[in-house]
Amino acid sequence: MKVGIISLGCAKNLVDTEVMLGILKSNGLTITPNPLDAEILIVNTCAFIASAKEESITTVLNLADCKESGHCRSLIVAGCLGQRYRQELLDEMPEIDAIIGTGAWHRIIEAVDETLKGNRVILIGDKEIIYDAKTPRLRTTPHYTAYVKISEGCDHRCAFCAIPLIRGRQISRPINDIRVEVERLAEEGVKEINLIAQDTTNYGRDIYGEPKLCELLRELVKVEKIRWIRIMYAYPKSFTDELIDLIANEPKICKYVDLPLQHADDRILKRMHRPDTKESIELLLKKLRDRIPNVAIRSTFIVGYPGETEEEFQTLKNFLQEQRLDKVGVFVYSPEEDTPAYEMDGQILEDVAQERYHELMSVQSLISQEVNESLEGFEFDVLIEGRDQEVPEVVAGRSYREAPEVDGQIYIENDKRSNPGDIVRVRAIAGFVYDIAAERID
Repeated sequence: MKVGIISLGCAKNLVDTEVMLGILKSNGLTITPNPLDAEILIVNTCAFIASAKEESITTVLNLADCKESGHCRSLIVAGCLGQRYRQELLDEMPEIDAIIGTGAWHRIIEAVDETLKGNRVILIGDKEIIYDAKTPRLRTTPHYTAYVKISEGCDHRCAFCAIPLIRGRQISRPINDIRVEVERLAEEGVKEINLIAQDTTNYGRDIYGEPKLCELLRELVKVEKIRWIRIMYAYPKSFTDELIDLIANEPKICKYVDLPLQHADDRILKRMHRPDTKESIELLLKKLRDRIPNVAIRSTFIVGYPGETEEEFQTLKNFLQEQRLDKVGVFVYSPEEDTPAYEMDGQILEDVAQERYHELMSVQSLISQEVNESLEGFEFDVLIEGRDQEVPEVVAGRSYREAPEVDGQIYIENDKRSNPGDIVRVRAIAGFVYDIAAERID
């Protein structure tokens, strides 16, 4: 029997997809990339913001057409959208045959069996769970890179975020279990490990009584065949001096810091229920730059948050102009029901929020281009990802400064030798808004 699956949303969701694929394959089902060939179709959905919900619903409806035009006998909705709106989805979308919550991915075979019997079911776990090193997993990323989820859920209660309502409190994996998985990935040819969680810097607090990210990293750098370890989603509050020094001094840990800051105005940060202040953020950024040579810093920000005045938006804009972060993502505030921000006064008009979004992106685009131009002449290693089909002598890859999917790429000219997975030395020759042109150094 053939199964097709589409994964939407973040890398954390992708890991859940890969685990479900592993379970399906280990139970004898065949995985197909063609929805028209699949008898079972699964959509692992996202519900983080309104646009993600819309994409999830549109994808489900599009796949539902395969019941008429293909071989589909069962359409299953998994992930955050299913967890949060399970009954509404089943009641209002007859195309859906089963709902699997975020804490029930291990019941995917049960969902398949029930739907093939003609039953419509909702499978929701009593609590959130996280996979371990023994769990079957079929990776969908290229052979040289992998995501490793070190914890699930979140103990923060940011006023705008529905993730704790969907995923629950933090659940961390033991250090040894994570190392076992990374060792296996290394044997499979993985060179780059991307550590992910809702808050990586808070990793381990639930099982060890205090954050243990540094202890985890010290174990993972011992895995010989791993070349790069990248830390994603590192909240500033738990970003310790010990962690800064470890990143600075350990060659395998990428000098890349992903800090979801969200805003830079103290009043808005307080309304967001964020523990940071503009002063504490600036102090951390100074520490990172002073103590980690050539560090690349990425962050995300929200504009149009309830009550955000024009003056407070200008504070954020000025902050970006002063701090000159390497990579920035900007989101328009999305009202999420059952969150404190949903009921706040001062909701911003959509056109005002969009105007602020475009203004901030325009500011950051200029900064990003200037940052990349300043790298001209800089030498670094690049992990090759692919070759340009139209210009075969050009290959694309990423340095320590670029995370998979979310950042730009390095384009290496006149390189007919490199293959995906190779790590080569290059020199930057031209910087652009998102990408960099480079030449290979033999």
